[in-house]
Amino acid sequence: MSYHSQIVNVDSTIQVIVFNLGEERYGVEISQVKEIILPTQITRISNVPSYIEGVLNLRGQIAAIINLRKRLGKEPKKNDENTRIIVIELNDAIVGVMVDSVSEVKYLSSQNIEEIPRFLALKDDSRFLKGVGKLEDGLLTLMDLKELFSEDELKEIKR
Repeated sequence: MSYHSQIVNVDSTIQVIVFNLGEERYGVEISQVKEIILPTQITRISNVPSYIEGVLNLRGQIAAIINLRKRLGKEPKKNDENTRIIVIELNDAIVGVMVDSVSEVKYLSSQNIEEIPRFLALKDDSRFLKGVGKLEDGLLTLMDLKELFSEDELKEIKR
């Protein structure tokens, strides 16, 4: 019997950054995240979608800052000492995604990830929802932050 035939369905694990929007917990694969920063000196820009807070100079690169609450149609909230910006790269653009707080990094086994319920997956604006993670202390909605925007929205952000 060869070594390869002894391997049976090896369980894979992903590392996720857990963040919050109000009482809801979300997770994003750590591989999508460049860094997490405090919101400082965001410059407002006119004639952009309401979910774009403005831009930020991030070590010489201009990053569009997206308010995830507004992007998801949630009630806006004032920034506080827990507010964070999750920095990602989208098609050669640096984008910051503003969230209420970032709480921890967790490891999730593929056995603890379920598909998004079918009735949610059918919605056009749910393409960024990737699954539901089961943790000891509750559920976690898994997101792909790179799927938050349509091609047209990405062009608007990169302007």
